[in-house]
Amino acid sequence: MILPIVAYGTPVLKKKAAEIPPDYPNLSTLIENLWETMYAASGVGLAAPQVGESLRLFVVDASPFAEDESLSEEEATQLRSFKKVFINPLLFSQEGESWPFNEGCLSIPDVREDVLRQEHITLEYQDESFTKHKLTLTGLAARVVQHEYDHIEGVLFTDYLSPLKKRLLKNRLNAISKGTIAVEYPMKFPNAKKR
Repeated sequence: MILPIVAYGTPVLKKKAAEIPPDYPNLSTLIENLWETMYAASGVGLAAPQVGESLRLFVVDASPFAEDESLSEEEATQLRSFKKVFINPLLFSQEGESWPFNEGCLSIPDVREDVLRQEHITLEYQDESFTKHKLTLTGLAARVVQHEYDHIEGVLFTDYLSPLKKRLLKNRLNAISKGTIAVEYPMKFPNAKKR
């Protein structure tokens, strides 16, 4: 089922999410809904808080990035097959050069800005069967995971922007939280006027 994505300004997006126990009810349905919602909105990642669930869960399919012609064949191959569910992830290492990349977010439609992130990460997570994994990622795969991991920590990509950049975006961000924007996918707005 395609779920509405919660918009910028919704409190759940700024809250640190809760761990998921193995007996969490209907977890497989929630994961299925996250995939369906993400694909319907043409995203490459979606975290549970973005559909209003304050849980340490996100899904990633970085394959659309594999078409970037500036990538090495090795990077493109890694991205083509990079589709995973992350449950209770713990990011314990971020290393390497910080590099800028123009990021966007399904909860903040039509706003894209350059964000600096480190190029290598290592994390532990559980899959849908609650089997533990350790994973080291680099480049765009690392960036997508860092972006989604931020969501379960209550951090948005706009939090990395300079005060000047935030002031310049203020009217657009207010319009998003009020729901006075047009989007191609279902959204829930925190400050939308009742009609």
